[in-house]
Amino acid sequence: MTTPPATKVSDVSELRHQLVEQLRADNHIRTAAVERAFRTVPRHVFAPDVAVEAAYANDIIPTRHAPDGRVISSVSAPWLQADMLEAARIRPGHRGLEIGSGGYNAALMAELVGPAGHVTTLDIDPAVTDRATRFLTETGYDRVRVVTTDAEHLPAGVVPDGGFDAIVVTVDTWDLPWIDALTEGGRLIAPLRLHGYHWAIGFTKDEGTLHSDEPLIVCGFVAMQGDGAWQTNRRTVPGTGVHLSWEDGTPLSVDQLASALTREPTVTRTHVTVGGQEPFDALTLYLAGALPGFCRLEVDPDGDNGVLNPPPRHWPGAAIIRGASLARLATERICDGDDGKGLYEFVVHGHGAQGHVAAQEMAEQVRHWQRNHRGARCPLITARPTADCAPAGTGHEPHVFAKKHTRITVD
Repeated sequence: MTTPPATKVSDVSELRHQLVEQLRADNHIRTAAVERAFRTVPRHVFAPDVAVEAAYANDIIPTRHAPDGRVISSVSAPWLQADMLEAARIRPGHRGLEIGSGGYNAALMAELVGPAGHVTTLDIDPAVTDRATRFLTETGYDRVRVVTTDAEHLPAGVVPDGGFDAIVVTVDTWDLPWIDALTEGGRLIAPLRLHGYHWAIGFTKDEGTLHSDEPLIVCGFVAMQGDGAWQTNRRTVPGTGVHLSWEDGTPLSVDQLASALTREPTVTRTHVTVGGQEPFDALTLYLAGALPGFCRLEVDPDGDNGVLNPPPRHWPGAAIIRGASLARLATERICDGDDGKGLYEFVVHGHGAQGHVAAQEMAEQVRHWQRNHRGARCPLITARPTADCAPAGTGHEPHVFAKKHTRITVD
């Protein structure tokens, strides 16, 4: 590996301050405490394998890969770290926990808690924790406690008496098994997966239950490993190159959909539009909770099927199964829009003999979201420990996601 050329301290400091100014201008840094932390911690030391210009770019830095090439550890993008630390509301004297280590984010947290506080960072991968320990020591943050463990099972002695004031999770997580480790009134910030969609969500613990109170941040992190790893429950429709996934809910049979997906679908219009640069993740979250049989749809580029306008590979489409038929949300460009970036209409494609009926069902939910939810500031998400909830029924509970450790509701 080639060592990046040495850079003068003044040049590095200038790059760091330029990054902070960018984060302030884009409203990712909103408080003096977070600004001071970002101006102080030398990000480049935690990413010695890249040039300092890359270390201070507003992007992720992969630091470890699996044998198949997947990124399994990284230094997260500064804009997302800033948003999550602002949401964590960490104060001097707080006790903080980071789940998913690397060193840099733990150092930022250490700046926020100050000498009277304490930070623990943990990871399941000893190579990651060894790296974090080395860089934290090198930068003078050796008071941060580094633990190698599976975050699904926090060891005795890791959680302080009374619990942590703030827990920041920096890996994609399907569940939230850390409620008991958080003090009453404490903050938990986590990139939570709901039916394969993932948002960084800020929660406050109130009477043993987590309540969100800020807009959700669409994001992506490396996947959780160990006992908390999530399962896609991905199934392939034979002979079509179409794959359907259920991260939440009960996976359904897909073999009966083969003939339906080889024909051109019906198209049901919703008359609900979206701008070319306008996110609509709130709609997909709403549909995932509202519709039984909801799943995510992927299409191989060379698949033999009748899927029109297939979804991008990094963002599988929203779909529902009804017997031997399927409906799937799509968009159609209808004009350039006022900004020239396109105006699109949500449409629903129906596959199979009853595909048009399933498409009407999904289209009506899109219209319901438009009438009743689109103008809301953000969905409100509640997480209750499973032990405190009545046993889940066998039928579909709208906007309820039954996890291993928690019951998540979206309002």
